[in-house]
Amino acid sequence: MILLYDGSFEGFLSLVYEVYYEKLQVSSIVKQMPDTLLFERFHEVFTDEAKARKVLEGIEKHFSKEQQRTMCHIFLCDTRSHEMALLEYIRIGFKNPQELRNITNASLFYIQNLEKELLSLVHKMYGFTRFEELEDGTLYAKIETKFNIVPFLGEHFCKRLGNIPFIIHDIKRSLAFVKNDDIREIRSIASFETPNYSEEESQFKALWKSFFKAAAIESRYNPKLQKSWVPLLYRTYMSEFEA
Repeated sequence: MILLYDGSFEGFLSLVYEVYYEKLQVSSIVKQMPDTLLFERFHEVFTDEAKARKVLEGIEKHFSKEQQRTMCHIFLCDTRSHEMALLEYIRIGFKNPQELRNITNASLFYIQNLEKELLSLVHKMYGFTRFEELEDGTLYAKIETKFNIVPFLGEHFCKRLGNIPFIIHDIKRSLAFVKNDDIREIRSIASFETPNYSEEESQFKALWKSFFKAAAIESRYNPKLQKSWVPLLYRTYMSEFEA
């Protein structure tokens, strides 16, 4: 049976509820209706807060904090098909949490490697995220990443930047982590006008580019090695690589 859900975390928990209580035999989980179903049965799962809350309470009771974090991490890998593996992870955890360490299981092995890939990306983006100063003094950063890492970056820079207001804007997902004196939250952004930068911003950029160039050793210039350390994927909004 093919299950369709809305792609939200609450929707997935509702799906888990129906799989358990209606004893559904699942062949795949999708976020969009397939072009052709052939002979497969199809079932649409609607997000239900009560069902989702019940599953969440069960997860909090049967899974460790680390295992709960793993589930949240995997769900942030939104460009990968992870639902079937995550469903298997939850099934195993409810039955015997100790078995979640058994990476000979293909789903558990996939979960482990996907989480490592996510955390590796997060670690790189701590250093590759570039802020620009807006007219009101707010720091603004644009990102486009493989996975949804806005929550990680938001929490990290809340600690690093102290009381300085900032916005981390995920262009690809239309999400933004907004932090100022009054709020600290992730918001969905349907449309966003290009902000006005402060007068000093162009000077900051020029100084940063100058430093980047001065720090380089011309005789050891190695673009291939540079790309291995800072792949093109991360350079879109890095000021030192702007023309």
